[in-house]
Amino acid sequence: MGSWGRGNFDSDTAADHLGAVTGRLLDEVARAMSGDPVEIEPDEYWGVAVPCNLELLCLLSEQRYVGVELPSEQTIADWKQRYLAVWDDSIGGLEPTGDYVTQRRATLVSTFDRLAAEARRQAGTDRD
Repeated sequence: MGSWGRGNFDSDTAADHLGAVTGRLLDEVARAMSGDPVEIEPDEYWGVAVPCNLELLCLLSEQRYVGVELPSEQTIADWKQRYLAVWDDSIGGLEPTGDYVTQRRATLVSTFDRLAAEARRQAGTDRD
């Protein structure tokens, strides 16, 4: 067992575990994004769970923990385009009120963009 600190994620075993956890999150997103678009509409389970998974991945990657592996920036861009197209096409039918559409869409864009920035960082191509 290789340990490099006292933290909960400071060992080879912890990194392996974190890789498995993040792998499951990514597998769920990949399946949802490649499936029937109806499943990622804003009022469907995966329409809610996909952004939750992306946020968890952002939070873990932003901690710089060893074991968090992200997909390519291009994959994230493709997911963003697909997800937002479905979201834009279906959110109006749910009759949201007030500034919800604008604010929620901004949150979704920010989540995808944060994850893309983390993927760039991991790939060593960070342009910021």
